[in-house]
Amino acid sequence: MTVYSPEGKNTGAAVVVFPGGGYEDLAIDLEGTEVCDWLTSRGITCVLLKYRVPGEGLYPKSAPYPKSGPYPESPIALEDAQRTTRLVRFRAAEWHIDPHKIGVLGFSAGGHLVAAISTHFDKRLYPAVDAADKESCRADFAVAIYPGHLSISAAEWDANQGAKRFVVSHPDHLSIVDESVALNPDLHVTSQASPTFLLQAEDDPVDGVENSLAYYAALKKSGVPVEMHLYAQGGHAFELRRTKFPVTGWPQLVETWLGTIGMIPE
Repeated sequence: MTVYSPEGKNTGAAVVVFPGGGYEDLAIDLEGTEVCDWLTSRGITCVLLKYRVPGEGLYPKSAPYPKSGPYPESPIALEDAQRTTRLVRFRAAEWHIDPHKIGVLGFSAGGHLVAAISTHFDKRLYPAVDAADKESCRADFAVAIYPGHLSISAAEWDANQGAKRFVVSHPDHLSIVDESVALNPDLHVTSQASPTFLLQAEDDPVDGVENSLAYYAALKKSGVPVEMHLYAQGGHAFELRRTKFPVTGWPQLVETWLGTIGMIPE
């Protein structure tokens, strides 16, 4: 992980950034360093996480799981996210961070990692390393931009990838309408899940809009504060680059939301 200190007045907030890349590689610049440039300019400490995504071809055959991928097929990315969030909270005083204002932000597969840590913070997935692992890894807020792997249809696609096939368990008695926005069953949303901001384009050809819809519905059902923005056009992987499409104005929406939930000054 790389820590970027805020410019100007420090708000005390910190964001751990998870770049996307389909759990195969990382868009470390467009969805990483450029994001940190934006956040630090707003007085927010940015922690850029280069989580493990070795890919099936580079992963040793003796490994207990076949490749990097969405939890639980491969837990290594979520392990890294848990460990990093704990380290940030453990080092909060040293890095001039409010330990109650630590959030996560991710794109695409990184958006799934945002949801994964928001719903899998109560059980450590790796052996304790040091005193930092006594800290909570629950994010105080979460931002998922064009997320994938969140809907049951996306989970079924994942189940047929890689070296290990598995069966996705379906909730009983789902109608066709319900199934279109049903949640990935590996995401167990409770009232303790992190308050969340979701944003996606309806014409996203990589990760369908049902990913955001499914997670939004689950968060609402559990009484978790959630704000969702959907746009007709914009596609996938628009990052921070402004285009003619309104969806690319999303950073200002995130800033406004962070102010409304008390993470930064309004």
